[in-house]
Amino acid sequence: MGAAGDMLTAALLELHPEPEELLRRLNAALPDSVRVSAQAGEKRGITGTHVRVVVDGEEEGHEHGAHHAHTSIEKIFERIDALPVSERARRSTREVYERIAEAESRVHGRPVGNIHLHELGSLDALADILGVCMLMDELAPGRVLASPVRVGCGEVKCAHGWMPVPAPATELLLRGVPIYAGEIRGELCTPTGAALLTYFADEFGPMPVMRVEKSGYGLGTKDFETANALRILQGETEEQGDRVLELVCNLDDMTPEALGFVQELLLSQGALDVYTTGIGMKKNRPGIMLTCMCREEQRDEMLESLFRHTTTLGVREYRCARYTLRRSERSVETPFGPVRVKRSEGWGVCREKAEYEDLARIAREQGISLKEAEALLGR
Repeated sequence: MGAAGDMLTAALLELHPEPEELLRRLNAALPDSVRVSAQAGEKRGITGTHVRVVVDGEEEGHEHGAHHAHTSIEKIFERIDALPVSERARRSTREVYERIAEAESRVHGRPVGNIHLHELGSLDALADILGVCMLMDELAPGRVLASPVRVGCGEVKCAHGWMPVPAPATELLLRGVPIYAGEIRGELCTPTGAALLTYFADEFGPMPVMRVEKSGYGLGTKDFETANALRILQGETEEQGDRVLELVCNLDDMTPEALGFVQELLLSQGALDVYTTGIGMKKNRPGIMLTCMCREEQRDEMLESLFRHTTTLGVREYRCARYTLRRSERSVETPFGPVRVKRSEGWGVCREKAEYEDLARIAREQGISLKEAEALLGR
């Protein structure tokens, strides 16, 4: 049923081991005029949690009159930067809000700094975004997958009048994501929901094979013919390997330069790995075994290169099962500039490693060793 900030908050709350304590800390971090509460509810026979955000006694979604003050994006960012929460939750909150501000800027054709939002709506969104970011920080999933997003159809009434569904800002935020309208008329995915989904989801598609451990249901405020609920499943995905080929040949009459050339060529063509092993050949001659690891659909291209650029008369093929860790990369801001951190996880393992080139840059600039540069980053 699409996604909204309050529904995401509610569903994640059901996964948190201490939801009431989380709500207490969320309310303590927000301005005194904002209060977030959670109540049990039911939609079409499905029980779940409904999160309510009240600003100065009013809920977002009601009719707003001219008496509501407006605030700038910069003021919102200042408020976010002062939030008394973890650094990661604060950074995520700001980056999600930056996505929304950039989308609004493009929709209205004005610089981000000139975008103003009414106070009630901005504080309501801040509560939703901060709540989700705090929950994601503490639940700390290794990977987030999302289904294609149902956006609804028809029109929705906004501060600027009637808009098509999905609203222009929502459509911009969901660029590149699989979306569909469905049969329900109305806005099912809000800009806040779209920004949170695209920020946290690693990929969109069908649910993989997984062992579900827990589920959470976040309920929306409206009633439709289908249950207005967002479900989050928490569990372990089934680790799966893939099939690869090893193309192997023995060489004893090539120069190191020629071997280096063919290795670089094979890697540039998409080989998964290319390496050499020292071997003993006929008549006690030392030789080199060249191994090219590739996918099955790359076989012909790799064989052609091996025969063209090496002196081999024959290539052996081995089919292998390959099991890998999932790999991702993120950038971390440090006093010495941004540092890329590589993360690998799966099979009960999770480890991180700073990018060598970034460590080398810090070591050169500070006149220290690589090991000392790594220690400066607390790694």
